[in-house]
Amino acid sequence: MGLQLVFIGTIALCLVVSSAVLERFEQALKQDGSLSFLVIGDWGRKGAYNQSKVAFQMGVIGQQLDIDFVISTGDNFYDSGLTGIDDPDFDTASSLQKQWYSVLGNHDYRGNVEAQLSPVLTNLDKRWLCLRSFIVNAEVAEFFFVDTTPFVDKYFIEPKDHVYDWSGILPRKQYISNLLKDVDLALQQSNAKWKIVVGHHTIRSAGVHGNTDELVKQLLPILEANNIDLYINGHDHCLQHISSFDSAIQFLTCGGGSKAWRGVVNWWKPEEMKFYYDGQGVMSVKVTETEIDIVFYDVYGHVLHKWNTSKQLHASW
Repeated sequence: MGLQLVFIGTIALCLVVSSAVLERFEQALKQDGSLSFLVIGDWGRKGAYNQSKVAFQMGVIGQQLDIDFVISTGDNFYDSGLTGIDDPDFDTASSLQKQWYSVLGNHDYRGNVEAQLSPVLTNLDKRWLCLRSFIVNAEVAEFFFVDTTPFVDKYFIEPKDHVYDWSGILPRKQYISNLLKDVDLALQQSNAKWKIVVGHHTIRSAGVHGNTDELVKQLLPILEANNIDLYINGHDHCLQHISSFDSAIQFLTCGGGSKAWRGVVNWWKPEEMKFYYDGQGVMSVKVTETEIDIVFYDVYGHVLHKWNTSKQLHASW
């Protein structure tokens, strides 16, 4: 029987990070020096909207690839985050015994964010790690997780009927300024062969949400200046791969963890749009010192898209 992963809810060990240093965690490589992981986003719907099917395929694919961890691109609890540290959505049922690294999505901010950040949850499930912003060092690659929700103006100016928990964020301008400085400094200091940034919101997307203008203006210049390789996000409920002629960054959307099929695909330059799938699924990534291999799968485990890139092992003289 294949491994089955059903995160009916999630638990989160979270920490507010607003100082000049992003907290760092170490991730071991396999003996052959490689690293494999899965990416899922926008999935916390208690099994609804094909979430259970996606979870099952994650277990199958995860076993086949012998993954080292899972990245969640946020929106871990629908529709409005958690109510508190005793929220029953913390209950889990999982046989995929791997580390999870997660960022917060905008739906997570509609609940009690402090509950997700509470150290009380530390011992409930040590596989789950969720912070606002942090770094995971895996030797050949470094992962920079960025809290993108506070960047988006409309959540503050036009929240509609939604109530957001901005505790730990205000004053917003200072929080964003500090975070941008922290990310820029961390990227500058990184000696990793591959630099991978993870956030909930899109930077480049042909989906219903489209580009996030605030990130294009404020975060993207920092990512380009520091020559990152991948930007991985959720938010748009689709699977997507966009290349850019402006830089070497690959923009990868993995927000198909549950509710999808929105029927909206905005026009994008064909030479930049490598792949778009308006449905559910997951993404796998394998990293070595010289190569990255990316694969997108649907809920049945069928391969939808593959992409590969490589770098020289040593600089030429």
